[in-house]
Amino acid sequence: MAVNDGLSIGALARRTGLAVSAIRYYESQGLIKPWRNAGGQRRFERADLRRLSFVMIAQQFGFTLPQIKTELDRLPGGRTPTKADWARISQSFRAGLDQRIATLTRLRDDLDGCIGCGCLSLKACALYNPKDKAGENGQGPRYLMGDPRV
Repeated sequence: MAVNDGLSIGALARRTGLAVSAIRYYESQGLIKPWRNAGGQRRFERADLRRLSFVMIAQQFGFTLPQIKTELDRLPGGRTPTKADWARISQSFRAGLDQRIATLTRLRDDLDGCIGCGCLSLKACALYNPKDKAGENGQGPRYLMGDPRV
């Protein structure tokens, strides 16, 4: 197959590991935009391999499809995205990833202690969250969410 012939949906599925139905769903969400060949068959650019790989990884990191679409929409439409294009997207995701890393680090380090959830079931809670003082800041495990310990 020549490069400009595009990839069939089956070839794209084999290369990405996605089900054909998932590829069609991502298409319906506007994350990829195939074209039709003379026989009316759906064809994909090789760059769609990277787009779909990006979608899969971004979802694993907790980004939503609308967030992912917003970033993919910033890529050029008339040409294959360059390294600089992908670097721009990477930079915009960096802050969210850094925040998630910080949250996961707190979770790893503090889950066995008082997390400010208000349960007051651990002896340490009386020291770190007396009378559920952390609850004044809102719902949820306040210390894991980044609130300072009172």
